[in-house]
Amino acid sequence: MTATEARLVGGVGIAADDGVLVGYPSGRGRPGPLELGDGATLRSGTVLYTGSRIGRRLTTGHGVVIREECEVGDDVAVWSGSVIDYGCRLGDRVKIHTNCYVAQYSEIEDDAFLAPGVSLANDIFPGDPLSAELMLGPSIGAGAQLGVNVTVLPFVRVGAGCVVGSGSVVTRDLPDGTLAYGNPARVVGKADRSPDEIRARLAGSPALRARLGRRAALLDDGGPS
Repeated sequence: MTATEARLVGGVGIAADDGVLVGYPSGRGRPGPLELGDGATLRSGTVLYTGSRIGRRLTTGHGVVIREECEVGDDVAVWSGSVIDYGCRLGDRVKIHTNCYVAQYSEIEDDAFLAPGVSLANDIFPGDPLSAELMLGPSIGAGAQLGVNVTVLPFVRVGAGCVVGSGSVVTRDLPDGTLAYGNPARVVGKADRSPDEIRARLAGSPALRARLGRRAALLDDGGPS
């Protein structure tokens, strides 16, 4: 791990691979060091910029970048190949999977989950000077879950507890607790998720049961609910 004391505040008990850079100097934004909570686990290729405040027990995969002017809560996980651009706000226990892009000035509230390949956009008219000055990423509500390769456009609010199906393009606000999918994404119902639906889908397929191996027992004995 490479770090400069003048660029880092806190960060007690960091577990870091070789090739981690903590306190990368920012050429813009709020001056001052990186404020990093205790107990971080940082894998190779992680770069954390100065001028951000990150809570306790951050976990990163390989090749993660968190830019300047970000506010990040406790127990956040950002997995391999993902980028959190500058000026973003992430709550506690947010999980961002691999190869995600969180555009500048996006907000992600507590317990939200972004599946692999999610992209959050922030510039509604690229190349327009006013649009560049007024960039604003989406707001992702608490506990929302965005499926693989979902794209959310600028200014959009995905409500708390929403589930957005894989490959969807979210162009308009989604109310709290709704299920939406498609291009453009449309609300199709409530985001009710029953373990019984999962069991019904898997239990009738011998091929899927075989792939599950020992875990197939969960289909028969009730398992986690």
